[in-house]
Amino acid sequence: MAVSTRLHNPALLDYATPPFPSLYWPYKAKPGVAKYLYYSYDIWRHTLLWTLIIYALFHLVVAAWAILMQLGKGKHAWQHVWIIPLVYAFIAGVEALLSGSIIGLILAAVYNAGYFRMSTWIPFIWSLINVLVLILSSFSIQGGL
Repeated sequence: MAVSTRLHNPALLDYATPPFPSLYWPYKAKPGVAKYLYYSYDIWRHTLLWTLIIYALFHLVVAAWAILMQLGKGKHAWQHVWIIPLVYAFIAGVEALLSGSIIGLILAAVYNAGYFRMSTWIPFIWSLINVLVLILSSFSIQGGL
């Protein structure tokens, strides 16, 4: 019977989870400056927080654009325009919670399966990828075949 051994804790002995956001300048980083994530919870949490922040920023910019589009509509349109940022913020929160959690858990599974350490930049980059996919999916693409 083969005995399977698994390393339970790939982190260094003196490892402490870096605080959020813990981004560093990656180009020619000095030893000890780079911050890494090892645990699934930390990977998920960083990905979720970055996704919430990026989604909120992008949705609030779009909400501001939607409010500016109401400038020429008269006084009646301004009575209900305050609800636009609330609706956009709620939608951003739900979308970010779903996409950030799914991507964060997938990243955690992949990195832990390979015993890799994750740079704190990876959750930030994946949150940008999430919002870019959201922006691209908002356009209707029609082909002329």
